[in-house]
Amino acid sequence: MLNFGLIGSAGYIAPRHMKAIKDTGNNLLAAVDKFDSVGIIDSYFPDADFFIEFERFDRHLEKLKHEKKLMLEYISICTPNYMHDAHVRFSLRQGADAICEKPLVLNPWNIDKLANVEEETGKRIWNILQLRIHPSIVSLRERVKNGPKDKIYDIDLTYLTSRGNWYYTSWKGDISKSGGIATNIGVHFFDMLTWIFGKVKKNIINVHTHDRAAGYLELELARVRWFLSINYDVLPEEIKKTGQRTYRSITIEGEEFEFSGGFTDLHTRAYEEIINGNGFGIEETHSSIEIVHKIRHAKPAGLKGDYHPFATKKLTKHPFGNIS
Repeated sequence: MLNFGLIGSAGYIAPRHMKAIKDTGNNLLAAVDKFDSVGIIDSYFPDADFFIEFERFDRHLEKLKHEKKLMLEYISICTPNYMHDAHVRFSLRQGADAICEKPLVLNPWNIDKLANVEEETGKRIWNILQLRIHPSIVSLRERVKNGPKDKIYDIDLTYLTSRGNWYYTSWKGDISKSGGIATNIGVHFFDMLTWIFGKVKKNIINVHTHDRAAGYLELELARVRWFLSINYDVLPEEIKKTGQRTYRSITIEGEEFEFSGGFTDLHTRAYEEIINGNGFGIEETHSSIEIVHKIRHAKPAGLKGDYHPFATKKLTKHPFGNIS
């Protein structure tokens, strides 16, 4: 049984990590979050120690180490995006491997600096890139790999996940903390696409506002038109009529690629691979981090070239004023 710590235990994604720790037969020793709405811990590890002050969490790990000879093998990180870098460093210097939610960092150059900390400590940084172990996506990668070598695929990616006004008040609405929409809701799709279709040759941003982003990616084996949004108004009418607030679509050569199922245990499977030494390390993150970094900093080109059809949808004002 391996010992885990958890930083960011009150967040949306934290229960998936708790479940993965439990499902792999391991133990959560200690968790920390500045918010104390963490009753979900009782469903998995009621005996875990919990802290709302990071300093006390740090001290507790030191006491476990020196007084009880208990070391954490892993620390899982589910904190806001801009904190990942610091919490990964903390984990490695505690003598634990870090298991970090995406995005690992907001800036590409931080990846190389974290690699230096890996070298200094001898510990590893693991990323949760669960789409890479989704059965349908693994199958697609094999199909492309074994397909015609000169084939260039035409792809449309559409991901709409409606968010209310709370989003703009939270850290997610602060681009300096979240990295913006492309980082918040798109980074795992960009990772998946480059994992399957190869390196980026061209990255054009058509639209980038507070509630949406659209662009064109040219990869070694694909031409990708993409559109991401958190605005309910951009949902197709047929989706609204069903009462849904989310719409996800990937078409390849005009055909819908179906991968809506199979998500239930992906975090558990990711943990199994990490524990066996087969997880996705820091070197796997470069491509997607570079893509979203450019999206965040590039000046949108407007509706030019081969853009996603949803890019023409009417823009709306920021709910809290004219903020971009």
